Amino acid sequence: MKVQPSLLSDLTDRLALMSDTPALDASVLIGSIIKKPRTWVMAHPDLTLTGEQQTDLNTALERLERGESFPYVIGHWEFFGLDFEVTPDVLIPRPETELLVEKAIVWLQASRERHPSSPLRIADVGTGSGAIAITLAMHVPDAYILATDISLPALQIARRNADKFDVRRHIDFVNCDLLPPHSAFGTPLPKPALSEAEGLGAGIGVTKPFDLICANLPYIPTETLRNLKVFGREPIVALDGGQDGLDLFKRLLQVAPGWLAPNGMMLLEIEASLGMKALSLAYDSFSSAAISLHKDLAGYDRLLQIKLHD
Repeated sequence: MKVQPSLLSDLTDRLALMSDTPALDASVLIGSIIKKPRTWVMAHPDLTLTGEQQTDLNTALERLERGESFPYVIGHWEFFGLDFEVTPDVLIPRPETELLVEKAIVWLQASRERHPSSPLRIADVGTGSGAIAITLAMHVPDAYILATDISLPALQIARRNADKFDVRRHIDFVNCDLLPPHSAFGTPLPKPALSEAEGLGAGIGVTKPFDLICANLPYIPTETLRNLKVFGREPIVALDGGQDGLDLFKRLLQVAPGWLAPNGMMLLEIEASLGMKALSLAYDSFSSAAISLHKDLAGYDRLLQIKLHD
């Protein structure tokens, strides 16, 4: 089927009713259908779709018009220059989270220079699609990473993303609530209650504390969430932070001192209005640590940093 030169503009007009970036989304959507970069689509206004491709485009438009999120419709989304598979089982990676990854990479690389013989250990709590853990594995390839999530379907997506970027050997995916239970470091954990056929969990255990603990936990207060467009369009378990948005932070900060190595650091993404409350919770758990807030590009409090003193 010959596609009219006006396809891109017509599609842009149609998407304008459901998108803040209709021209970008139109080129990305077509590129996703024909397996070409959006730049190629822009450079080929006379491109031709097959009948099957036109059917796929129509189906995608129907899903969008029903209110499904654009990244879920195309099945992937970019984060930190990497293209991750996403499904409705995982949170869509956000640009704001790149601040956490940037800070983590800088700190990890500096730690490597100071202690070149010590293997770095990282925990990514609530990994979702695996975006944080996998990006860190790509930039700090000699680190060991524990990536946890309470959602088994999310871990299955994260595992596929790890396979895609060939970093599976560096990451142990474990299905648990926040962090696996442990009585004392030095005693390996039992093998995770997941079969290797599912490809989750190498079962090597947690035998030492972590140099870095990072997390993008659910942080939107329940009542606030109900009034947002994202409500019902992405997994609630990955968004709902409880009455004040800090339920999971409170629980993680209670156990974190037992998991963080001397001279270690925590990086926690937070909701913009919760900076002072998050600081207070951090000081309750780490009274002698260096604790600070970092702002995102929009000038909002976005990242809580807890660094144990050297």
